[in-house]
This record gives sequence, structure tokens and C-alpha cells, in this order.
Amino acid sequence: VVSNLSVWDNAKLLRASCLLPPRTVEAKLKTPACGSFMHLHLGIDATGLPEDLECHHLIVNDWSDLEAEQNVIIVSIPTVFDKTLAPPGRAVVHSYLAASEPWAVWKDIQPGTPEYERLKEERSQCLWKALERVIPDIRQRAEGGVIMVGTPHTHQRFLNRHQGTYGPAISAGQGQSFPGPQGSFPIERFFCVGDSTAPGIGVPAASASGIIAANTIMGIGKHLEWLRAENIL
Repeated sequence: VVSNLSVWDNAKLLRASCLLPPRTVEAKLKTPACGSFMHLHLGIDATGLPEDLECHHLIVNDWSDLEAEQNVIIVSIPTVFDKTLAPPGRAVVHSYLAASEPWAVWKDIQPGTPEYERLKEERSQCLWKALERVIPDIRQRAEGGVIMVGTPHTHQRFLNRHQGTYGPAISAGQGQSFPGPQGSFPIERFFCVGDSTAPGIGVPAASASGIIAANTIMGIGKHLEWLRAENIL
């Protein structure tokens, strides 16, 4: 069995089984999680935007603490490269906080309630302010356009992410390391891939974990032997 679930989701599925001691499963459920995200997706009026407008921007409000809440904001304007991504005269803008929005702020707020909408408005202001440093009249350009705010609840719901997290908060600086394909749950013929296993978080790392798991199950020599036997090579 190869599972691409997170450490928390695997633990939940295994909790009812007798394959592992309950204390092992409960320990995995307590794996610390990175922060989540805030997103601001906009479709704006592009009239008169500077010709030399860059696509990517990194706004840091305080260089003394790069891990502080709502401090580092990433901005992307993909229509700089491809204007067909939006209708004529419009531009697409994305501003977000990467893994620095705490779940604790949102965990007791129910999506769809007035409280949730107020918190979205409040917590997205740092994204608007960052965008104003790139496009000063961004709020006026967004009027009548597309305005979508994403929260940790958005990540939890649509990406099926535990607490909307970016991934496990495993720190090499604290002598920790991501487990290999069989290191998280020592069950015979049970392999894990994804961002809860080595090499770690992010698309390239998660993809590499699949290669590592495949090679663990069947080494490259056996792979080639099997491919030749099936006339694939």
C-alpha cells in the first residue's frame, strides 16, 4: 500500500486498526503543523498600468522577524507574461501569505457566518496594503471586478489539508528530519509519500518522495528488468 496522505490523515485512518499501538498513532496526530495561508485573488482594470510592471514581488514589512504573522507577502501578476489569462483590458493579481497565517485565529470561526466574513476582511488587509506598494490604486481598480479571499478554512476544505497547513513543522535546526517512506508508520508493505515524508514540503520534494518510495519498493535494476520483460523498454 502506498499512501499520499498527510501524517495526520494516515494516523486518523490507522487509529481504528490494530496495526499500531494507540500511543504511536496518537503521537503522530500531535506532529506540529506549519502555519496556513491567506490569499487575495483579484481581477482588476488594467487600464494605464505601467508597461514595465514586474510579475513577481516580495514585500517584507519587518526584516527583523521574517517568520512574524502577516509580515512577508508574495505578489504575482501573471498577466504581465500572458495577457490572454484575463479578458481584454483586465489583469489577474494574486497576493498571499505563505505558511504564516496561524490556524488558532480561525479554528473557532465557522465559515459562512458574519464573524467569518469580518475576519476575512480584517486579515486580508495586509495583502491589500502590500499590493498598494506595487499598484497604488489597486482598490479602485478592483471595484466591479473579481475579489476572492482565501483563508486557512479554504485550504482545509478544498485541499483537504489538516488545519489548512502547508505541512509538518519538522525543523532540521532542532535536529529533526522528515521520515523516509517506511519511517512514519512501521507497517509491513505500507509506504508513505508526499510532504509528510523526506525530502519534505513543496511540489519538487513531494514528487521526489514518490521516486524514493518507488525505488524502495523496487530498485532501479528491478525496474529495468520488469520494463524489459513487459517489452516497455
